[in-house]
Amino acid sequence: MQAASRESYGAAAERLNAYAQGAEPSAISTTADEILAFAGLLGREARLRRALSDPARSGEDRAGLLGNLLGGKLSADAAQLLSQLVVGRWSAPGELLDAAERLGVEALLASADRAGDLGEVEDELFRFGQVVAADLELSNVLSDQVAPATQRAELARTLLVGKAKPITVRLVEVALTGFGGRSFSGALTRLVELAADRRNRQVAYVTAAAPLGEEEERRLVAKLSELYGREVTVKQTVDPGVLGGLSVQVGSDLYDGTVLRRLTDTRNALTGR
Repeated sequence: MQAASRESYGAAAERLNAYAQGAEPSAISTTADEILAFAGLLGREARLRRALSDPARSGEDRAGLLGNLLGGKLSADAAQLLSQLVVGRWSAPGELLDAAERLGVEALLASADRAGDLGEVEDELFRFGQVVAADLELSNVLSDQVAPATQRAELARTLLVGKAKPITVRLVEVALTGFGGRSFSGALTRLVELAADRRNRQVAYVTAAAPLGEEEERRLVAKLSELYGREVTVKQTVDPGVLGGLSVQVGSDLYDGTVLRRLTDTRNALTGR
């Protein structure tokens, strides 16, 4: 987002956080669904996106348009949050859509946080991503943007209901619709990181030939937390193909100390590549 859009989203996010502090998890979840439904409407209606982000209209005018369009169809809490969103200044209509999606996701995460489930939701999203990545057929089916999202969501629910938190299931459904214009796997990764960020943590993706022991993971977490000045949560992927050592990615930073990487570098040096 550009600066004006970031500022507008920040105001709506602050209002969401204030609301979530005193609301029940179920109420926040319902509000989240209403916000996401609005985001879906924006995604389908280009003219509405343009009208609600038109800089030639005042914020009050845009809020009035929203009220006329959806009055009586939203809860008071969802209406207030969406009104806060549309009165802001938006650099482009697409940024209003992205902000509505993000606000709905943050509301789902706030619901999980209030219920004390946020850490578990974060882990479940990551583990489901690993399950999908390990099954090529399943990955192809869930990532197929040509297939109706409702069919793919039904498959995901079949796999997850009774095995994961309801908020996890709902977030997977959001990922299936291409959250923020991302692929399904990219959307899941982003949701994991947003969940961690809400817990004021940084995600470190660790790839190793065998699972880390408790002490080894503790030392790694301590070192990364010191390096980044923030508590780090480790998400492990076991890949025997790396042979040994660790690959650690934190944001855009990649620390590749695997045996495979060292062998590849040696081979390239010998062949002059």
